[in-house]
Amino acid sequence: FDIAGAHALMNRAISPSFSTGMPIAKAGIDLALHDLTARIRGQSVAERWGHKTPEKLTLSWTINPQTLDETAKLVEEGKRHGYKHFNVKIAPDPKFDIEMCRIVRKMAPDAFFWADANGGYDLATALAVAPKLADIGVDVLEQPIAANRLTGYREIRKQRALPILMDEGVVSSVELIEFIRLGLLDGVAMKPARTAGLWDARRQIEIVQDAGLLFLGSGLTDPDIALAAAIHLYGAYGLKFPAALNGPQFLTGSFLERPLVVSGGDIEIPRGPGFGVQIDEKKIRSMQN
Repeated sequence: FDIAGAHALMNRAISPSFSTGMPIAKAGIDLALHDLTARIRGQSVAERWGHKTPEKLTLSWTINPQTLDETAKLVEEGKRHGYKHFNVKIAPDPKFDIEMCRIVRKMAPDAFFWADANGGYDLATALAVAPKLADIGVDVLEQPIAANRLTGYREIRKQRALPILMDEGVVSSVELIEFIRLGLLDGVAMKPARTAGLWDARRQIEIVQDAGLLFLGSGLTDPDIALAAAIHLYGAYGLKFPAALNGPQFLTGSFLERPLVVSGGDIEIPRGPGFGVQIDEKKIRSMQN
């Protein structure tokens, strides 16, 4: 089962430019191949890799308020669903961000607290904001400036206010290795869709772990299959932090025979061959009508 060979063929059809070409499209094929080949062997995807997974994975609740008044309500909503950890979307307004983060931390003093700027600050703002976020109690800062501002990442990391994660800038393991050598990051927020699927995501996690850097788990508001793939990946590689997988938070309905179960802020990792899930064909047909 040559998944590496499949990626080589896809890369011939859609060539890389700066990095992997059309990674999200390739991720769909990659996930299908991982699920299929593991099913043929009668193994879970994690077992096919020689790994085991825990029964559950802890999740983080996403906070993205439009006004400060909304912030407390969104935190309370997460708590009502059993979530204990929170990730917030910040930038471009530093004053708003600092006050919003202060509210979240006050309401969740024991939470793992993760701020993601999605590249929305300029360098000067990021350098000014990072120490203030650290003082509030933000644990990590993801993608503070645009992905192509490499010297800026070096400056922010040298500040040592708090750990700096990359997201959008790390598509393949090639640039990940380069960025580590350049001293640009303290860790990576992994997303299988961004990395063209599980094949290179695994390599990236192994590179990060071997370098003694942080591996955090995230996603792209993943529906059923992509969510199952992500939790198998993160469980297999021993994710130590709550995963910012917000598909269950924002998506309704499921096309699985047995929908994935989230309880108390934890998601159950399904058992069985492949990703451990079965598509309900009747639900698929009903969605087409």
